[in-house]
Amino acid sequence: MQDAPTPEQLLAAVARYLRDEAGPALAGHGDNALAYHARVAANMLDTVRRQGLLAPAADAAERARLQTLLGSADDDLAILNRQLAEALSQGRLDGTQPALADHLWRTTFDKLAVDQPGYDTYRRLADPPPSPDA
Repeated sequence: MQDAPTPEQLLAAVARYLRDEAGPALAGHGDNALAYHARVAANMLDTVRRQGLLAPAADAAERARLQTLLGSADDDLAILNRQLAEALSQGRLDGTQPALADHLWRTTFDKLAVDQPGYDTYRRLADPPPSPDA
C-alpha cells in the first residue's frame, strides 16, 4: 500500500487533467464531441472520488438509522432497505414517524453530496446563510 498520493488524490488529478487540459485542447482542435466526453469522464471520476471519501460514513450512518428504525440487527444495507420497503408497503411504518422522515432526508442528502454536490438546493441546505443573530 502506498501512502501518497491517495486514491482520492489520483482521481482528482486525472479529473483535473481531463477537465482543464485535455478537454480544452480537444475543443481547440475542433473535436467538440471528444472534449465533451473528456468532461463527462472527469465528472465521473469526481463522483467516484466523492463516493470513496463520503460513502463509508454515510453508509454507516444509514445502517445505524435503519437498524434503529426497524429494530433489526442486520448489517447488510441492501437487506435493511428491503426491510424498510416491506415495512412501508405493509403499513408498519408510514409518514407519521419523525425518525422515518429524518432517515429519508439524511439518506437523500448524503446521496446528493456524492452525486450532485453542485445542485443548488443541496448547496443552499449544506451551507445555510449565517443567522441574523450571529
